[in-house]
Amino acid sequence: MVRIVWEFIARADKIKEFQDYYANSGPWATMYRKNEGYHGTLLLRDMQNPRRFLTIDRWENASLHRAMRERFAQEYQELDRAGEILTESEQHNGVFEEA
Repeated sequence: MVRIVWEFIARADKIKEFQDYYANSGPWATMYRKNEGYHGTLLLRDMQNPRRFLTIDRWENASLHRAMRERFAQEYQELDRAGEILTESEQHNGVFEEA
């Protein structure tokens, strides 16, 4: 199992929309669910900075995640562009596996 981790700073006036967009029931997870090997998304909110979030997408392996990126390249880009209005910053923190 691998986890894809992203860090975001949500715009102060878009926190609710951000949470809806990146939650396990949002459009990202909906697209991911169309693919083999996806095991859910976890959205975490920083307790000291309520605008800071982590998303953790769980995939069976990195190759299935790459296959999804190729198969849904256009939809992925469209979702990414649409999400930009909800955030001040976005950073890919890496692909992790259990040690």
